[in-house]
Amino acid sequence: MIAGLVLLVIALLAIGVLIRGIHARHMQIWLGRYLFRRRPAPGPEPVHVMFCFVDHFEPAWGKVDLATQRARVDRWCNDYRVLASAHRDADGRPPQHSFFYPEEEYLEEHLDKIAALCADGYGEIEIHLHHDNDNEDNFRTTITRFNELLHARHGALPRDPHTGALRFGFIHGNWCLDNSRPDGRWCGLNNELILLRELGCYADFTFPSAPSDTQTRTINTIYYATDDPQRPKSHDVGVTVKAGGQASGDLMIVQGPLGLNWHRRRFGLVPRIENADVRRSCPPDTERVDAWIRTAIHVEGRPDWIFVKIHTHGTQERDMDTLLGEPAHAMYTHLEQHYNDGHRHVLHYVTARELYNIVKAAEAGHAGNPSRYRDYELPPPPGLANAPWRRNAQQRHDVEAAAGWADLEG
Repeated sequence: MIAGLVLLVIALLAIGVLIRGIHARHMQIWLGRYLFRRRPAPGPEPVHVMFCFVDHFEPAWGKVDLATQRARVDRWCNDYRVLASAHRDADGRPPQHSFFYPEEEYLEEHLDKIAALCADGYGEIEIHLHHDNDNEDNFRTTITRFNELLHARHGALPRDPHTGALRFGFIHGNWCLDNSRPDGRWCGLNNELILLRELGCYADFTFPSAPSDTQTRTINTIYYATDDPQRPKSHDVGVTVKAGGQASGDLMIVQGPLGLNWHRRRFGLVPRIENADVRRSCPPDTERVDAWIRTAIHVEGRPDWIFVKIHTHGTQERDMDTLLGEPAHAMYTHLEQHYNDGHRHVLHYVTARELYNIVKAAEAGHAGNPSRYRDYELPPPPGLANAPWRRNAQQRHDVEAAAGWADLEG
């Protein structure tokens, strides 16, 4: 009898600790949806893997001096060329890095260097913003000014071929899209989704943000969010993007993988959160890469095109050896050796803009090789016009067109 009571007390204490741990990491927001998720059944066709690396790229992080900022940017521009040049996807493309550069940290010399790296075929520039207690007029002015500066001075951001408006991808600083932090800090705008749409944002790439309490209930999904300007965090839920469907709401939300990592457990028992963040403390080992693939984020109705969006904060010295050294080499090697055999998997390195274009092509009902839809809706920014891989892609397209292959869906 006493032994039974002791076991009951121990069990209740364990449950209490577990519940406390879940709430401490705000897992109650999303854990239920993760545990009861459904994965798509594999089909007979190879699975195309779109691999997208987005970066909260902050040279001034830590309020460092200009010399330190320069050293950070120079290392990226030098070492990333070496890293990416050693790898290729199924289309002959090197890994692509999407640099979400913070408006409030703008320095012309930094963007000139990053733009040159992108012009050589290694990525694209998008918009990152940290702000607090903002207002609508200031937000409009800030984004509009930065859009025009990036485009005119650095050859970044495409123009919409129908409207001529500049279009951009967005990552919100401090994870606080649409005023989503409970205390209201680091944003201030309950109508931010509406404002982003009106200013030309094609998609948000902020999430996942776990273990932050800004994390959404919706996980592992590409969806449309509709803003309620009277309430914060309107992107908490939305309408899943579907093949044969159409755009709705105010803004597309592109999420990266979120779940539990049982290979890296606290105290050998409790799984860590897998939130697709890459840094020294959570390197991109093979188990993580495999978990990202298994998450199989896709457009509903097109399960043979999956999207793996991972993220980092690329200019922190403690993480650069991971992001630019052997761990990153090992990650890309694993992707190329295990997810690019042409039969079970086909690998495509994509930028944020290209990911969006391929999502839109899937939504429109297209099938076959997603690589031909990299520029489906939004063209490349002007700074990429002469990128080496783009010239090679055009040559391949010309060969396919001459052979009558260009319009085949298989």
